[in-house]
Amino acid sequence: MIHGAFAGGWSFDFLREFFQTRGYDCLAPDLRYHGLHHHPRVHPALGTTSMRDYLEDLLALIDGLAAPPVVIGHSLGGLLAQMIAARRPIKAAILLAPSAPWGVLASSLPEFIGANSLFLNGAPWETALLPVYQIAADYSLDRMSIAERHATFEKLGPEAGRATFETLHWQLDPNRTTFVFPRDVKCPLLTLVGTRDKINPPETVRRVARRYRGRSDYVTLEGMSHWLPSEPGWEDMAHMMADWLASLD
Repeated sequence: MIHGAFAGGWSFDFLREFFQTRGYDCLAPDLRYHGLHHHPRVHPALGTTSMRDYLEDLLALIDGLAAPPVVIGHSLGGLLAQMIAARRPIKAAILLAPSAPWGVLASSLPEFIGANSLFLNGAPWETALLPVYQIAADYSLDRMSIAERHATFEKLGPEAGRATFETLHWQLDPNRTTFVFPRDVKCPLLTLVGTRDKINPPETVRRVARRYRGRSDYVTLEGMSHWLPSEPGWEDMAHMMADWLASLD
């Protein structure tokens, strides 16, 4: 289970418990320099950490497993799941509101505005980015109660500017870091997105799913927003995920 930007493995606590009670062995690692043991301290190398660094760590973890895993990724973690699927023979991938890989255009004005706001921090590819409560509350945690928003926000930590830049401004990345060659992804995929998601909205996520030419089942979750692993309605989504995985056996 691969978490999204500014988060940690803790963001999958509900889903991890859900699947563990159904007999799955679950791993929810922290990406490099992430997690509660790093927050609120900013690691000096975080700013220049690349999506490639995250990927290498995750591939090393997968290579040590006894069998090909199911990979579940949320948001930026959903992009990493696609990058993994193109490089390892995993059993399946479930993409929760995934960020788009290199070459997939944004479909909404809020996406363009959000991406361009990255440059307000100077050169984002060498800077650690700090979470902002109002942005998180309005765009990601908006379906939670006020108390839940504050409790979740307190767990958020800094994010790598370089990894964020590579994801949001792939057009300017000469290394094409987040490129995924669709034909290299052999496993079945389930792609889920909330109808109220402003960060990775349904039309953009649909474009992601279409890249895999019938290997990805695409489902919109009515009334849900971006924080799919634990916002209201996550239980119904979890049952959908479990049923889909059972259908593969």
